[in-house]
Amino acid sequence: MQKLMSHAVGIDQGEAVLFQDFQDGGSMWTGDGHRERRQRIRFSEKFRKRPVVHCSLTLWDVDSSANVRADVQADRIGDDGFDIVFRTWGDSRIARARVGWMAIGEVGAPGDWDV
Repeated sequence: MQKLMSHAVGIDQGEAVLFQDFQDGGSMWTGDGHRERRQRIRFSEKFRKRPVVHCSLTLWDVDSSANVRADVQADRIGDDGFDIVFRTWGDSRIARARVGWMAIGEVGAPGDWDV
């Protein structure tokens, strides 16, 4: 559990379209085996220290003729941003994916001293 020691808590959120491989025959749609996509997200302001980040699929368009497999997570979390990572494997065919995210952590407040 992360305990927040500041009276100022920031919440930043957004969505990112990671890929639309059905349009151009990309590997998520036409490939097989292990496949991964990453996208760097920058927070609108820096947190005081590394925040907690939650990611979830907000849209995915998949082929129903194969097994549907997906792993979505936040990686390389820092005070200024993180990477969204989407992975699939086997014969899964993913046409497109959009991921929503939310970061919660300590932020500076007006009147804070920079010591």
